[in-house]
Amino acid sequence: MNSTSPEADYHNDLNLPQRQAVEQTEGPVMIIAGAGSGKTRVIVYRISHLIRSGIEPFSILALTFTNKAAREMRERIAELAGPEAKNLWMGTFHSVFARILRSEADKLHYPRNFTIYDTEDSKSLIRTLVKERNLDDKQYTAGYVLHRISQAKNNLISVEEYEQSEKYRSEDSSMGKGKISELYRSYSDRLFRSGAMDFDDLLFKTNVLFRDFPEVLYKYQNKFRFIMVDEYQDTNFSQYLIVKKLALLHENICVVGDDAQSIYAFRGATIQNILNFERDYPDVKIFKLEENYRSTQNIVEVANSIIAKNLNQLPKKVFSTKEKGAKIRVLRTYSDNEEGKRVAESILEDKANQSLDYKEFGVLYRTNAQSRSIEEALRRQNIPYKIFGGLSFYQRKEIKDLISYFRLTINPNDEEALKRVINYPARGIGKTTLDKLILLAGENEMPIWGILANIRHYMAGKTAETLDYFATMIKSFAVMESQANAFDLSMHIAKQTGLLKELYDDKSIEGLSRYENIQALLNGIKEFSDSGTREDKSMSSFLEEVALLTGDEKEEEKGTNTVSLMTIHAAKGLEFSNVYVVGMEENLFPSQLSLNNRAELEEERRLFYVALTRARKKLTLSYATSRYKWGSTTSCEPSRFLDEMDPSLLELDFQKAPPKSDFSFDREKAGWENGSTIRTGNGLPVLKKPLAPLVPHIPSADFHPSDPGLVKEGMEIEHERFGFGIVLSLEGPDNNLKATIEFKQLGTKQLLLKFAKIRITP
Repeated sequence: MNSTSPEADYHNDLNLPQRQAVEQTEGPVMIIAGAGSGKTRVIVYRISHLIRSGIEPFSILALTFTNKAAREMRERIAELAGPEAKNLWMGTFHSVFARILRSEADKLHYPRNFTIYDTEDSKSLIRTLVKERNLDDKQYTAGYVLHRISQAKNNLISVEEYEQSEKYRSEDSSMGKGKISELYRSYSDRLFRSGAMDFDDLLFKTNVLFRDFPEVLYKYQNKFRFIMVDEYQDTNFSQYLIVKKLALLHENICVVGDDAQSIYAFRGATIQNILNFERDYPDVKIFKLEENYRSTQNIVEVANSIIAKNLNQLPKKVFSTKEKGAKIRVLRTYSDNEEGKRVAESILEDKANQSLDYKEFGVLYRTNAQSRSIEEALRRQNIPYKIFGGLSFYQRKEIKDLISYFRLTINPNDEEALKRVINYPARGIGKTTLDKLILLAGENEMPIWGILANIRHYMAGKTAETLDYFATMIKSFAVMESQANAFDLSMHIAKQTGLLKELYDDKSIEGLSRYENIQALLNGIKEFSDSGTREDKSMSSFLEEVALLTGDEKEEEKGTNTVSLMTIHAAKGLEFSNVYVVGMEENLFPSQLSLNNRAELEEERRLFYVALTRARKKLTLSYATSRYKWGSTTSCEPSRFLDEMDPSLLELDFQKAPPKSDFSFDREKAGWENGSTIRTGNGLPVLKKPLAPLVPHIPSADFHPSDPGLVKEGMEIEHERFGFGIVLSLEGPDNNLKATIEFKQLGTKQLLLKFAKIRITP
C-alpha cells in the first residue's frame, strides 16, 4: 500500500527513512531504531497512516511493553486519525492477551473473572507450599522457586515436561533443590483451584490456547490483519511464538526495536528474536532510523565507540546533527562517599551555571545498593531527589488489603486474597482456624471458599458463627457488584469491612499516611468510574487494570522538581539534560555476575550504551578507588568500559589523593601509569588513559564449581575468571559467607561465595 494524499501532511514531520517506514505497510517490516531516533513518532504515524488509508482499526494489533507507551501512542494516533483510534487493539502483551483469555476462558476451564496474581501473591503462595512440605525456606526461597517456574513458563515448559526433563531435574538436584518440580506442580494446581493466573500464565496459557484450539488461533489470525510490536528486542520466547503464530496468515507484521538496547536477558528476553527476524521473514523490508535527535554529537559518538565492541549486533551508524557538545567527563574519586559528594557538588554547579531545574538531572547506577552514598550527599546539600523503583503504591500493605477484598468479591476462590483479609480487621479468626480451613479444603479437594461458604456443614460453635458472618459479608458484596460501579462498591466495602475505620482510628504518623493512601486509592477509583470514555466501569475492569500495571505506573508526583535516582534498567526510555553514571568499576559495572561468557558481557555493554544515551547535553561517568562493601572498605579497579571509549571524547578528572590517614593510594597497583597526568582548567590532575582490560583466566578442563559450604581457610582454589588463589579468611553467616582470597595474578579480592564460581583444587 503506497502513500497517498491522507499522509501528505506527514512528510514535513518525518525524515526520509522514517517516512519510508511509515509508508511500507504491506508484508514483513523491521524498523531498527537507534537511541533517540523518533521511534514512537514512526509507530504513531504508521498506525495513523493505516487508519486514514481505510484499514479497519479493529484489525490492527499494536503490542507494547508499558501501559504508558500504549496510552501515549493511542492519544497521539487519535489526534492524527480521529476517534476511531479507540478501536485499536493496543496495549501491553499481558493486557492484550489477558483480554483474549477472558473471552476464551471456558476452553481452558477457567472462569472469565479469573484473578491475576502479582509477584507478591505468587511468592506468598510458594511460601505456603514450602511450609506445607516442611522444606527449608532458606533453601527453597520464594524468589528462587518463582524465578525457576517463571523461566520454565517463558520457555513454554509445562509441569509435565519439567517433571520428565532430565536436564531440569539434574540442575535442581545439583543446587540441592530437588523438589522444584513438585513445587511447580502444586503451585500450578493451587492457582487453578483459586481461579487465578500469574503474569507468566497470561502468555503461557495464550500459547496453550492457540496450540490446542486451532479454530481460536485462526479466528485471531484472521482478525489481526496488521501487527506492530514495539521494543521487539525485549521479547521472550513465549511472546515471540505468539506473535509469529498470529502473523502467519497475512504476514503484515512490523517490528520496531534496537538490538543495542536489549538489556533484559535476566527476565527472559531473547536478543536472537530481533537478530533473526530476517531469517524468519526472508522478504522483510528493513529501515534504519540512525539520526539521534536527543543527544549531542560527543555523547552519540562515545556511545557508538562502546557498542562497536559487541560482535552480536545489527549493523547501523547512529549520528547526531546537534551541537558537538561538552566532552564526556570521567570523574575519579578515592571513595564512594567522596563520589557522592562530587556528584552533589556538580549538580549544584550545573544547576546554577546552566539555569536548570533539578528534574533535568538523572543519577544512574548498576545496583540499588549504590544509592546510599548518593542519597547521603544529596541530603547534606539539601538537594531534593526521588528514587525510582521503590515500593509501588499498589504494593503497600493497606492498599493490598483493600484490593484483596475487591478481588475476593469478584472471585471468592482467590485463596491469597482470602488468607490476607479473613482476619483483617481482626475478627477472631486466628491461625489455628485458618490452618483447619486449609486442611479441610485439601481433604475435600476444593478451594477454601468451598468450605467457608458452607461452614455449618464442617464446623459448629462460635468459630463457625464468625466464619459464617465473614462469608455472608463477602456474598453481599458479590450481589452488589452486579449492580454498582467500581467506586460505589469500593466505598461500601471499605466501610462495611471496618478497614476504613481501623485506619482512621490510628492517629500515628504511619496510620495517617496509610489512611491518606486509602483515600488516594478511592479517589483513583472515583476517577475510573467517572471516565466518560470508559464503557466498562465495573470493579472487575478496575482490578484488571491494576493487575496489569507495568513498571512505568509508579505514583506520579505532579509538579515535583527533584533529581532522579534509579538503576540503569529503570532508566530505559527516559532522558535527562545531565546524566551521571556512577560506580564505573570492574565487578560492579560490568557486574561480577555477568562475566562468565561473551553473551553476558555484551549485555552489560548494551546496558552501558543505554545509560550513555539517556543524556541530552552533559554526561559524567564516575568511579571510586575504594568502596564500602559487606562491612569493610575494599579497593576497586576502573571498569573495562572506560578503556573502550574513544579517548578523544573524554575529559578525565583525576582527583587529588586524600590525606594518608584517610586512604593510601598506590598508583601502580590501581593500574595507572606513573607520570600519566595532565592538568585541567581547575588545576586538578586528570588521567590520560584508563585501566587496561582484565584478561580473563581460562578455567581448567575439569572445572566445576564446588559447594560453597565446603570452602575452608587455607584451601587452594580456582576461580572461573580470576585464576588460582588461597583462601585467607572467611566471615559472615553460612548463607552469606564472604571469602578473602589471595590470587596469584590479581592480589587480594573479597568474594561472596554464594555468587562466586570457585573450585576447590585437589
